[in-house]
Amino acid sequence: MKRIAFFPGSFDPFTKGHADIVERGLNLFDEIIIGIGTNTTKKRYFPLDLMTKLIKGAFKDDGRVQVVHYNDLTAKVAREHGANFLLRGLRNTTDFEYENTISQVNRQIVNGLETIFLITSPDLAPISSTIVRELHSFGQDVSQYLPFQLDKPEN
Repeated sequence: MKRIAFFPGSFDPFTKGHADIVERGLNLFDEIIIGIGTNTTKKRYFPLDLMTKLIKGAFKDDGRVQVVHYNDLTAKVAREHGANFLLRGLRNTTDFEYENTISQVNRQIVNGLETIFLITSPDLAPISSTIVRELHSFGQDVSQYLPFQLDKPEN
């Protein structure tokens, strides 16, 4: 059976920490589908189409990585794409508390859907999409945090 992992997130933006989880996940899975989900409690900073294009570009040389966007329950979308695993990165214990609860609910929604947690590489743990958005919104260069080049905001 092919081991397919679904890596969900709002990825607003997709950081080097996210890329690290995908790259390390490829040692465990045959295929990883990066799912850019709609978070009903957040307004996107970076346009969905732009982030999709940039993430696809970052993995253009690896046919084992796909990028999709969705607006439904993560567990259902993972199953629709043939994934039997959810892949999640953990930076700290706060992430674990949040992700642990979600993983239990996802298993109730789709029986047999397992969540695999990878601990973020120590040098990338301080990076968060929230911090990158804040820096970018004030015109700061955020290239050191991203696996692709991003234009400065037009202020």
